[in-house]
Amino acid sequence: MGMSAHTSRRQRLRQATLEEIHAAARKLLVEQGSAAVTVNAVARQVGMSGPALYHYYTGHDELVGAVTAGFIRELAAAMERARDAQAGAPVGDRMLAACRAMRTWAVAHPDEFGWIFASPVAAPNRRPGSVRHEAALRFEHVLLDLTAELWRTRPFPVPDPASLPASLRDQLTAYSAAIEGQLPPEAAHVFLSCWIRLYGLLCMEILHQLDFAYTDLEPVFEECLRDLSTTLGLDVTAKEAH
Repeated sequence: MGMSAHTSRRQRLRQATLEEIHAAARKLLVEQGSAAVTVNAVARQVGMSGPALYHYYTGHDELVGAVTAGFIRELAAAMERARDAQAGAPVGDRMLAACRAMRTWAVAHPDEFGWIFASPVAAPNRRPGSVRHEAALRFEHVLLDLTAELWRTRPFPVPDPASLPASLRDQLTAYSAAIEGQLPPEAAHVFLSCWIRLYGLLCMEILHQLDFAYTDLEPVFEECLRDLSTTLGLDVTAKEAH
């Protein structure tokens, strides 16, 4: 009993320190930029030496992966809450709610969003089972699962697989297998095309690539959602609900 209580206390202290480390990394990111998030700088923020921080992370790549995973989980949770707030509504309404929540989070946390999507992922963080990989899967499945539900209940128009270039067909077949056949290759093609357009627009907004023309991208984002709704065959009420 005593040993169990001691272990539990040690785990709580370790978790509290990890949260402090993540908060310190986030503060450095937001106030000074991604280059400022070094092992030594984070260690100084939490009042420990650089070598002491290696008791928690093996190096900079693992630290970055863990901090990134935290941001991704936060983004996914925001999308899940928006989706679940529409529980019982048509799948299209839940899908659009999740998409809008993604943009809302990104606009409110541009540095964190940029950190997630604008930086290359080091090899250790790409491995299945890594905390970043697991967080990315959670994020991916928010819209993937909704699209798969839509496909099962109201299949949307898809291209003839034979009309797609062989290389693209092969890649889509591999992706379909990777998602355990939730979408066949031709439906996966539609899903990925929609995701690329939506994600691309959001990245351009958050990274200020469209500032030369727009001061408010929300109407453009909504227009994109309407177009994607048409592509996915969603009904009018789902397209226009906002």
